[in-house]
Amino acid sequence: MVSQLYIQDTLYEKIKLSAIRQFDAGRPISHRLDHLLSGVRAQVAVKIFGNDLITLRSTAEQLKTVITGLPGVVDVQVENQVMVPQLMIRLDRMAVQRYGLQVGKVADELEIFYNGKVVSQILDGQKSFDIVLRTDDSTRKNIDAIRNTQIATSDGSLIPLEQIAKIELENNINAVNHENTQRRIVVSANVQGRDLGSTVKEMQETVKKEMKLQEGYYLQWGGQFESQQSASKLITILSIFSIAGIFLVLFSHFKSSRIALQIMLNIPLALIGSVIAVLLTGGVFSIATLVGFITLTGIASRNGIMMISHYIHLVQHEGEVFGDKMIIRGSLERMVPVLMTALVAAFALIPLTMDATAPGKEILYPVATVILGGLVSSTLLDMIVTPVVFKMFGEKALRKYIKEQNKKVFDE
Repeated sequence: MVSQLYIQDTLYEKIKLSAIRQFDAGRPISHRLDHLLSGVRAQVAVKIFGNDLITLRSTAEQLKTVITGLPGVVDVQVENQVMVPQLMIRLDRMAVQRYGLQVGKVADELEIFYNGKVVSQILDGQKSFDIVLRTDDSTRKNIDAIRNTQIATSDGSLIPLEQIAKIELENNINAVNHENTQRRIVVSANVQGRDLGSTVKEMQETVKKEMKLQEGYYLQWGGQFESQQSASKLITILSIFSIAGIFLVLFSHFKSSRIALQIMLNIPLALIGSVIAVLLTGGVFSIATLVGFITLTGIASRNGIMMISHYIHLVQHEGEVFGDKMIIRGSLERMVPVLMTALVAAFALIPLTMDATAPGKEILYPVATVILGGLVSSTLLDMIVTPVVFKMFGEKALRKYIKEQNKKVFDE
């Protein structure tokens, strides 16, 4: 039986590793999110699990080749694993026992002798310095001196280390990473100029089609897209509840589904500008974009409420008769308030849309772009579409609303 002792960096000076240096360009917030989600500072992290390190490395290189040419996939990297020189001392248990020694004790002494051990400290004011016990550097870097290291036996005699151990130099991987008790290597990538979800889906389909993993090896996909998928489902559900909530609030006030739907007609008018704004700024739809859409529904509904509620006020309290004259007057009187509220919000958002690459704008830029585009389209189209729609479908609903209000006043 053989016991192994690894002593690194004893025979060679620092190795220049510039050839294997890898760079991943990104921004602070995105890097932090990526690292929290997958442990890798990239949007997509493909983890390959298996036992043999060489097979893991070759599989990772194959995976890198497969996904590198896909549209939108950039910064494809394989986790750094480099070969470093190691001095390996394999103790022969039978030989150690013949000399009356203990394998564990010999290994501990060799580790102290070559790697060193902190035995005490020196205090100099506020500073402290470790006292390390080990042999000199010239001995640590000389393999012949290591082979001739004198080991004291149980009877006090000295024997060279090579009589009880096999000593040789080997190149081994500098680090072996584990996750869930299994060896793994990571292939990371970013997505640029394309939607993250569709890009990852294409990557998965391509890898499944072109790669066949050996038995005992499997892939695990992680990164931002996992969070995006779950967030997209949640936002979709919340969007439905938000729209339903807006409708119920409007219906409870106006007591008319027609009026409520006419007010909510501003929502698709606002989405027109939002979609155009997204397409003009790269065409990437993200979670931040969806958040902007939801925020915009409330702003767009507010403009419709301001217009239609004023039409009702003119007929109910100022004696106007339903018709073109009333609608034109109401639209002109509400033009300034609608423009005022829209412009104030737009002016506040414009600075956020000036530089998409500025640090900290990963989330703010797409939200501001969506809202700003929606404000422009909803404000302009609201002044045209809402009066026309109310003229065509609002009279019956208006009469019903006024009748309900008069009945309520009479009952009181």
